[in-house]
Amino acid sequence: MIFLPIVERELRVAARKRSTIWFRVLAALIALILVGGYVAMTLAVGGGTARSGGGLFGTLTWLALVCALAAGLFFTADSLSEEKREGTLGFLFLTDLRGYDVVGGKLLATSLRGSYALLALFPVLAITLIMGGVTGIQFWKSALALVNALFCSLAAGLFVSSLCRDSQRAMGGTFLLLVLVCACGPIADSLGAGLRHTGFRPYGSLTSPIYVFWAASAWGKTDYWTGLLASHLFGWAWFAIACLLIPRTWQDRTGRMLSTAKTLKYSWKYGGAPARAGRRRKLIEPNPVVWLALRDRWQWIVVWLMVLLVLVPLVVLLMTLSLSSMVWIIWAQVGSLILVVFYLWMASQASRFFVEARKSGLMELLLVTPLTAREIVLGQWQALTRMFAFPVILLLLAQLAGTILSRHASIGIMGAVAGGNAPSVALKLISAVLSGVSTIANLAALAWFGMWMGLNSKNASVASLKTLVFVQVLPSLGISIASTSIAGALMFSRVYAGGTPSNAVFLTFPLVMAGLSAVLCLAKDAAFVIWARNRLYASLRATAACQPRVSVSSMAASTRA
Repeated sequence: MIFLPIVERELRVAARKRSTIWFRVLAALIALILVGGYVAMTLAVGGGTARSGGGLFGTLTWLALVCALAAGLFFTADSLSEEKREGTLGFLFLTDLRGYDVVGGKLLATSLRGSYALLALFPVLAITLIMGGVTGIQFWKSALALVNALFCSLAAGLFVSSLCRDSQRAMGGTFLLLVLVCACGPIADSLGAGLRHTGFRPYGSLTSPIYVFWAASAWGKTDYWTGLLASHLFGWAWFAIACLLIPRTWQDRTGRMLSTAKTLKYSWKYGGAPARAGRRRKLIEPNPVVWLALRDRWQWIVVWLMVLLVLVPLVVLLMTLSLSSMVWIIWAQVGSLILVVFYLWMASQASRFFVEARKSGLMELLLVTPLTAREIVLGQWQALTRMFAFPVILLLLAQLAGTILSRHASIGIMGAVAGGNAPSVALKLISAVLSGVSTIANLAALAWFGMWMGLNSKNASVASLKTLVFVQVLPSLGISIASTSIAGALMFSRVYAGGTPSNAVFLTFPLVMAGLSAVLCLAKDAAFVIWARNRLYASLRATAACQPRVSVSSMAASTRA
């Protein structure tokens, strides 16, 4: 008898996958590009490489932390829920396998790619030890904190996946759980310290992987080891709960109360009979794909709730704070976080329709109708614009106001230091408008490329991950490096010539860099939109005719007699 047979099977399968190898290669390659780009930016702005390892170490480790926390969102959030939808978990529980066999196999199989990526990053990260500004203890503590964050994220995804069946709800629940665990504790401790007028004391922060990561590089005495133990125990608690729940939540239950609950859930999700009929008459005539994509009301409701969570606090702050308050700088960061959520939602929603249509056979039904490939694609595009257009416009207006006010506060301080040579209001407005235009272009590129990834992927999580990485993450790193280097070379050319730059040069440098970033971003998004649209129009029927492989779990193939 083999101990933990599914774990062994899953590890063997995951080790032979090409994606496992490519994750390791891409992680090392991206880290090397960032090292070269950081050195180039340092030289472009007139700095040296001596003792610049601290800044490079912080950049690499924070990016690695974001990727580690996102692993559960894309790798494990839909792992068990997908098995529930396809009905493959029942085969496993017909044997003498237990919940920990199934959940442990999923955990180790999904953690292999993230673990290999971190192992590939650590040698590149060690270069900062030679550059200076980083100690050996700081390096090893940060490495341990990154591994801990990866485990907590994967365990959180498994816990939520054991409760859900829908892929988007599993991803949304995992995201919400990670935000609550990572942010609520530090925020509560910070508010408590402000009310008590004492120093920061971590109580709720001890369960946050972000606090553990921060404590790894902080000076002075910190509760690093206590936080590491507490957050790690939280991860094991989620894993244990998932092991207990999955044997009880995989099957469909019957009964009068459950039937009533399903009826109420269906009515809340799709609306009552009159509302469904009216919505069908309104949307199905122009393009039935629009009606198919917009039948689910809860997604539209969630989008508007997110917008209200931004607009209501903005109005309250405008009524209570001055325009030069430093709170607006923090508000701009919060608005940027909301935009990241919208990016994630757009990538998921754009790819989900085609993924589910191929799995359910809906795509074949659409292809035998008089609808052309162009009309099918445009129907999904129109559904996305109906769902996101007006909320995104309101969000961008709020973000525009917050950006202008934050730049007003920060540049006002810079102008005071520089003798009042601050950029004009027109330049601040231009910079904020460029940021809004770039956001709209990014969302359009995510929508079109997400549709193409959904047509070529087996599940929505993988399609969303590919869309975000190819359209937003990798190009953003390259654009940041290129815009900073070019702006630095242009604005600080006097330094190389032996001259002395004025204060206006330092104040207009961020605006020049924002303009270059916007131009490069628009060019990138236009290329993605044109390429994905042409591929969808030309290859929709041929790609849809190639059925995806039957997604029967590899775990079902390893059942024991």
